[in-house]
Amino acid sequence: MALMKELRPTLPILIGAAVMLSLSGGIRQSFGLIMPPLTRDIAVSVSDFALAMSVQNLAWGFLQPLAGALAVRVGFRPVMLAGSFLYIAGTLTFALADGLPGVMLGAGVLIGMALACTATAIALAVGSRAVPGRVRSLILGAITASGSLGALLSAPLGQFLAVDFGWRAGVLGFLLLALGMLPAAWIAGRVDRLPLPVGPAGLRQESAKAVLLRALRTPSFVVMTAAYFVCGMQLLFIATHLPSYLAICGMDPALSAQALAAIGLFNVFGGLFFGWAGGRWSKLGLLGGIYVARSIVLGWYFVLPPTPLGTLVFASAMGFLWLGVGPLVAGSVAEMFGLRWQAMIQGVAFMSHQLGSFLGAFGGGLLYERLGSYDLAWRLGVAIGLAAGIVQVGFALLRPPPPHMPVLETSAGSAR
Repeated sequence: MALMKELRPTLPILIGAAVMLSLSGGIRQSFGLIMPPLTRDIAVSVSDFALAMSVQNLAWGFLQPLAGALAVRVGFRPVMLAGSFLYIAGTLTFALADGLPGVMLGAGVLIGMALACTATAIALAVGSRAVPGRVRSLILGAITASGSLGALLSAPLGQFLAVDFGWRAGVLGFLLLALGMLPAAWIAGRVDRLPLPVGPAGLRQESAKAVLLRALRTPSFVVMTAAYFVCGMQLLFIATHLPSYLAICGMDPALSAQALAAIGLFNVFGGLFFGWAGGRWSKLGLLGGIYVARSIVLGWYFVLPPTPLGTLVFASAMGFLWLGVGPLVAGSVAEMFGLRWQAMIQGVAFMSHQLGSFLGAFGGGLLYERLGSYDLAWRLGVAIGLAAGIVQVGFALLRPPPPHMPVLETSAGSAR
């Protein structure tokens, strides 16, 4: 009760950031449902579609630090609104595509640019500024949890429209949902009116170049960034190729939507749990534990013949582990480097994540096209995930925790 009273002035900001993240992440996470009917309708193969998703992730990753730096210069609201308009334009271009160029431009380039302005790094940076440090990890977990609720709406809607009216109708359904990002981004942009908590005078005026160089010399950040590669590789392999894998195995097409919805639902619990846990235990150690647990679940599922029940259990377990990394990475960056350049530094780490996403989406499609199965793809995902998780946990145990950026908290003030 006391926490809600304390957060009341900035609650609209937090809700706006959560809704924006929920829609941008949920729609994009549901694109895999469009792949089977799309590849049957126009001259786009599985590997072509996977390449478009890979381009999306590369555009998102490489533009994320620029979007974070731009938010410092012009404010979060212009960046988030521009991203929302790009998302709408990309979805419309995708719906009108009649070949690979349209899919690549809409679902790939434009959506990738939009995600750099509306997805996890920006949304969590907004949330970090709107709350005091003592509850930051918990609130970031709540925003992350809400970020998957969009999949509970977009996945069933896209599946229903695509099956009954064609894949273009499914994408147009996503377009209608994307319109909701505009008011959400506008409200979340009220964060620009809040005073930024300040640190020591020497660090408060630190330039983007200086803080970036300091980040690249910080071992904890470098290890976290390298391990983040595995996160993207595993998640995008599942999001892009699970519907195709289930179709190959003769499963009911509705199972794909149910699995993605289960991922979205259980990510709510995972986001809340890891946000809470990150305020109590080592964030870097928890990150490593997530990568190890994901790899074990991934190996268990693919080594057995798929069943509807097994698929939903797998999706639920992966959902719990899906975006729990978000509050842990965001919280670690804020602790190590402060809030001013958080979105930019978090974006640098996210570039590694997106390179992994490229490998997971495109590499999985390429291996399937060459070998006729996903066996080698999932085995590589399990092996690399276990290695990265063990290294991350070992580093967290053997190295002292990263120094916390001293911050003088300020009141939230008015955010009209």
